[in-house]
Amino acid sequence: MKVLVIGSGGREHALAWKLSKSNIVTNVFVAPGNGGTEIEELIQNIDIDANDIETLSAFAKKEGVDLTIVGPEDPLVDGITDKFQEEGLLCFGPSKDAARLEGSKEFMKDFLIRHNIPTASYETFTDSKKAISYIKEQGCPIVIKADGLAAGKGVTVAFNTDQAIEAVNQSLESKTFGEAGSKIVVEEYLEGEEASFIVLTDGNTVIPFASSQDHKARDEGDLGPNTGGMGAYSPAPVVTRPIHEKILKEVIHPTVEGLKSEGSNYCGFLYAGIMVDANAQIKVLEFNCRFGDPETQPIMMRLKTDLAQLCLKACKKELSNEKLDWDERKSLGVVMASGGYPFAYEKGNVIEGITEESEDLKVFHAGTIYEEGNIKSSGGRVLCVTALDDSVSLAQKKAYDAISSITWKDCFYRNDIGYRAIEREKN
Repeated sequence: MKVLVIGSGGREHALAWKLSKSNIVTNVFVAPGNGGTEIEELIQNIDIDANDIETLSAFAKKEGVDLTIVGPEDPLVDGITDKFQEEGLLCFGPSKDAARLEGSKEFMKDFLIRHNIPTASYETFTDSKKAISYIKEQGCPIVIKADGLAAGKGVTVAFNTDQAIEAVNQSLESKTFGEAGSKIVVEEYLEGEEASFIVLTDGNTVIPFASSQDHKARDEGDLGPNTGGMGAYSPAPVVTRPIHEKILKEVIHPTVEGLKSEGSNYCGFLYAGIMVDANAQIKVLEFNCRFGDPETQPIMMRLKTDLAQLCLKACKKELSNEKLDWDERKSLGVVMASGGYPFAYEKGNVIEGITEESEDLKVFHAGTIYEEGNIKSSGGRVLCVTALDDSVSLAQKKAYDAISSITWKDCFYRNDIGYRAIEREKN
């Protein structure tokens, strides 16, 4: 069958790569794709913007695409699934209504409260003076989030009042995040360890993927500004079997049931960012209505089940007897970024030294283009070098060994991806 993957990042490269290995897939189109998907066998880039829903649906009809899988959040929030379904096309992703879980922090938090799902206490503001007054009342540390989509950069963890006030003013006064920051959610700071818990659901059946943990902060030791993610690994040791069951019981199942009770059609990947505290209590930090990036890369390296079959069955609501098969090894991915990210950065630099890949080492592209025979940088997060091995320590070493030969002007990366899991392995 023919599959269309929508998006241009590392997540989409990993999904397209995994789909291309399916026995039932003949063609994988990626719109618009990147330099990595451009040079993959069995994958074809299509020059259509991920947010151009009309042109994408017309392409899918013309080419006889059997299944479309949506990678990024923007088209989901804009209703791409609804449009494809109107055209009689199978599209794996939640409806516009259901995608509000990610599209609006306020909607998400209110939904959690309505359905008794554990989360941090919060208030919503459009007035900066009221927000600042509330922050002074509550004290720091405190978390300020742009209500809408801000490409993973709309969250500030403020450890003092000056930082908090600056974050409020950035959103509500300077309009740094545009319309997405015209409303903010100010919430309680949670102590603990964060994990990414991703499931696949057809709206009835829930199938959990392997757990993972990402590093959102730019600098080593999880310091510096928030990014879209500087690396990830799977599984996440903090998600023990009891925690796994607790997340399913207290978060995932109530969410899927809650959406159904409110008339929202949810078929797709559902990503819960979970904080696990020292007492093994859990709270929801965020929902994403798609696979995480960079969590997708290490998870796809470990997944042995046919992804195309899974997504097809989900669209047909036939998931009830499905089980996932995993490589028991650990996987770790390190993001290589352009100097200046997550702020201003250069594009168009030639990337050199991408080594030959193997079954247990893969370089997934995110912000790249293939031009004049060269791979060039075209974004902030550029590559995710991902490795499999028997331990997180060994997977980390393999990834960094591969990175040592890759270079372009002003590139950088963290040297400590996976440090929490590695500390556990030492004990």
